[in-house]
Amino acid sequence: MPQSRSIASWNSLIAGCLRRKENNRVLDLFSSVVREHRDPGVVAFAGALRACGASSKNWHIVQQIHGRIVRHGFCGDPVAGNPLIDLYSKSGYMESAWSVFAELSSRDSVSWVAMVSGFSQNGLGEEALRLYHWMHQSRVAPTPYVLSSVLSACTKSEFFEHGKQVHAQVIKQGFCSETFVGNALVTLYSQCRYLNLAEQIFSEMSHRDRVTYNALISGQVQRGSSENALLTFKKMQFSGFEPDPVTISSLLTACASIGVIQKGEQLHSFALKSGLSSDYIIEGSILDLYVKCANIEAAHEFFNMTDRTNVVLWNVMLVAYGQMGNLQQSFDLFYQMHFVGMQPNQYTYPSILRTCTYVGALDLGEQIHTLIIKTGFELNVYVSSVLIDMYSKCGRLTSAREILDRLSEEDVVSWTAMIAGYAQHEFFVEALRTFQEMHMCGIRSDNIGLASAVSACAGIKAIEQGLQIHAQACVFGYSKDLSIGNSLVNLYAKCGRIMEAYSAFQIIELKDEISWNGLISGFAQSGHCEEALKVFVQMSRAGVKANLFTFGSAISSSANIAGIKQGKQIHAKLIKFGYDSEIEGGNAIVSLYAKCGSIDDAKIAFSGMYARNEISWNAMITCYSQHGQGREALKLFEQMKDDGFKPNHVTFLGVLAACSHVGLIDDGLNYFNSMSEVHGIVPRPEHYACVVDILGRAGQLDHARGFIEEMPINPDAMVWRTLLSACTVHKNVEIGEFAAHHLLEQEPHDSANYVLLSNVYAVARKWGLRDHVRQIMRDRGVKKEPGRSWIEVKNVVHAFFVGDQLHPLADAIYKFLEDLNKRAVAIGYKQEKYFLLNDMEQEQKDHTAYVHSEKLAVAFGHMSLSPEAPLRVIKNLRVCNDCHTWMKFISDVTGRVIILRDAYRFHHFEEGACSCTDYW
Repeated sequence: MPQSRSIASWNSLIAGCLRRKENNRVLDLFSSVVREHRDPGVVAFAGALRACGASSKNWHIVQQIHGRIVRHGFCGDPVAGNPLIDLYSKSGYMESAWSVFAELSSRDSVSWVAMVSGFSQNGLGEEALRLYHWMHQSRVAPTPYVLSSVLSACTKSEFFEHGKQVHAQVIKQGFCSETFVGNALVTLYSQCRYLNLAEQIFSEMSHRDRVTYNALISGQVQRGSSENALLTFKKMQFSGFEPDPVTISSLLTACASIGVIQKGEQLHSFALKSGLSSDYIIEGSILDLYVKCANIEAAHEFFNMTDRTNVVLWNVMLVAYGQMGNLQQSFDLFYQMHFVGMQPNQYTYPSILRTCTYVGALDLGEQIHTLIIKTGFELNVYVSSVLIDMYSKCGRLTSAREILDRLSEEDVVSWTAMIAGYAQHEFFVEALRTFQEMHMCGIRSDNIGLASAVSACAGIKAIEQGLQIHAQACVFGYSKDLSIGNSLVNLYAKCGRIMEAYSAFQIIELKDEISWNGLISGFAQSGHCEEALKVFVQMSRAGVKANLFTFGSAISSSANIAGIKQGKQIHAKLIKFGYDSEIEGGNAIVSLYAKCGSIDDAKIAFSGMYARNEISWNAMITCYSQHGQGREALKLFEQMKDDGFKPNHVTFLGVLAACSHVGLIDDGLNYFNSMSEVHGIVPRPEHYACVVDILGRAGQLDHARGFIEEMPINPDAMVWRTLLSACTVHKNVEIGEFAAHHLLEQEPHDSANYVLLSNVYAVARKWGLRDHVRQIMRDRGVKKEPGRSWIEVKNVVHAFFVGDQLHPLADAIYKFLEDLNKRAVAIGYKQEKYFLLNDMEQEQKDHTAYVHSEKLAVAFGHMSLSPEAPLRVIKNLRVCNDCHTWMKFISDVTGRVIILRDAYRFHHFEEGACSCTDYW
């Protein structure tokens, strides 16, 4: 090169080469200037930097040029600084880019655009917004490029509210017609769930390019609007734009999500013809299409056609076999990966672990865990979260917790998996404690974590904590989330908060089976059985198909209120839907008829079951026991063992109760001893209470007391209450006081305990001591639970209290009751006149005030039902001696069957006798 050439000539040559994109020639010219030891000038520096581009092989040249810029004093010149900022930003060296930007003596719009877009492209959305705010304060007019970069930063960092504010500035500056700004807005609103706004902006754009269509199609697919995505693609084709790999991949995902395999196959063919099928993204989308459309043969065939160097394809196939529950194929494929030398990545191990979780193969999952440790993926957050999920769902909560505690990075998915695991296995307190720990660590819960926490609150009826979590869900924007809504419905229903449960249910826009089942089962479990059955009827009218869980809750509700008529209707629907062949369905029906007092129907249901499990046998044994057919219960127990079924703790509760109800003392003690000696079952407090009941009913109170004192575990309130109840029957004040002392220590606020002790004194005619107990109740603010009885007449459940005057037909009921009493007295009935009142009280009190609720229910039933219909009455307390005797006489004089279910058992009164043979 001639030495006489001026710097201006060099710059002119460099500029010409740049225009012709002769980047290597530019760098040669710049080197020539440098070799001449001449000052290249700021323009030459800028040209050389632009020629370098962002190629890593030119980085040594960039660094040399940057050094010369510093030496020549051009650091503050934006002509040289702007390309440097751009180069550093595109290569991810944001600290270097910021250093150059900070040294600029003046900044033009290009400087701001380069720095803002650099932050945005490198995922530093907060820094991009902060810089844009600084730019605004510096009174630099925003350009379309800056606004586009800021909008992109808002999208990537999910600063959607800020994005809306930037949109307002776009409108104010009049840049809505700029295509790249419109593209950024479409992307923003697609990602922040305002798809309608994205579609509106798209429709108003005067000029669209392929990026515009891709942005909208991608947003529509991600937001579940796959049909609209396919329509947008048609518009794209009519506009003359050819799809690129991004378009094809999004459309394949759309087809997979809605199961349109034919359209997906057309896209597959297009990708083959256009040479795009080998693109990594498209390969994964094609395979995903066939997997989600359950065409595993096509998926496997396509997988074999690829060169299989893409680990994503292996992962998709592992997911495919996992969804099928095919553990063998999953492990074969996993082994094949290792055989061909394919290195698993952070998504490979989770794919195979999820299969282990799905089929419950914990042993194989532990082997995979060993491989994870060997390959160094144990501390990967994603892998760890799936490990926690596997151990949690398989009941290894300690192992799951250990992994969570070792994590150095705070990850909401891992914490959520742990909370869900605790809740699933009914460690509700631990679930809520972990939820609180997560928030103390500064981790904001997602919808799944909130739903699991609400479920834990429902499990222990922690209504106050549930209300707090509900408030958090609203603050975090999850007020309409389906999973949280379903959990809230269940929480409020289980806690008996009827209005709140209905309110939470109404808020759910797209109710599913879980929504309805949560409301029905929650009401059933909280004792609001009438509400549960009302919701069941509403569910049927709404056209929502009930499943086996729904029927179970509805049948349980009918059983609890002895609604046998409605129960039979539900039974008919159960048969109609084909659930009668399911063991769980059969068990529910047996329990229904058993609790409704129809033991013959329970026998028919039990004998007609296609298959049985332990629950089936337990239900029937308990049925016999509660209905006073203790010997039949014991025969069935022996048959259960002969048929190869292993009894459990529930079985023995039924067996011991059967012995108690028919006075089989020796048999009961033998069965109790066999629990641990023969069957290896450790007796629970309720089994000890049954033995105390066996001895107490037989009058062996000293033996019962000795048995309690020799118990290997501390007697609970149930044991002491059982003994105290027996003392009332047998008028034993000494042991009654002994039992009451221990009972009141454990449950000082339970009214039933005071009432039992009061009754012990009353039957022994120790009125002063009885009054003293009543005074203690008043002093401690303990109120007696009132006796209450229910009877169903013409599909309506009528409730009665003792001395009830509130029923619309009260006068007629008392008149009819008086007539029944006269007829009973005529054949020998003699009333135990207020046997818990002393003589003075009997003289002073209104007799009708002490008419027990079951007598009122029976009288109303006689008035209202046809003579051949049996009367089915439920009482919340134990039936007293007088009412028991009275019903025997009434069944004789009226020829009516009366079935009474009290708090302990069933009494079938017929022709002057009771099924309990007066032993209750």
